[in-house]
Amino acid sequence: MDVLKLSTEWAKAEILSARLVMLFSLLVFLLAAGFWQFGKTGMAKAFIIPSFIMGILIFSVGIGLYLANKPRVIQFPVEYLKNPDVFIKKELARTAKSAQDFTTVFKVLPAIIIAAAMLIIFLPAAVWRASSVSIILLIGFLMLVDTQTEARNTAYHQALLNVKR
Repeated sequence: MDVLKLSTEWAKAEILSARLVMLFSLLVFLLAAGFWQFGKTGMAKAFIIPSFIMGILIFSVGIGLYLANKPRVIQFPVEYLKNPDVFIKKELARTAKSAQDFTTVFKVLPAIIIAAAMLIIFLPAAVWRASSVSIILLIGFLMLVDTQTEARNTAYHQALLNVKR
């Protein structure tokens, strides 16, 4: 198995994921513009700012994923050719740390969804409800992205463990 190819493909998959997240943020911005342009009810108008903020947050996640992984495509060959064993150990440590981080993320994000759902129940104002619905959608989307990222991370980590050195 070619470790360099495996690592580069993993990084490219992460970059594709980042681009898809940024594309989704564009759709959320269009949603906010739709609420602004066509929203006639108080509830529809209440979604304008939360949707716009949600778009900014999703774009930030996408740009963060992109900026974290784009340099890796260039770095991986240099680091691997310098010392393959050190490269593999470094990547194993990084993927193991990511796996631990995902454990925390998948405990915190559902708690945020529950808190937002409680706000919908206890705060009747349209702005609070729209904000809570936007938070639930945002966190749900982040959980979807993180689930895919975790699956790629786990597969990559397992493949690195199976490399014969």
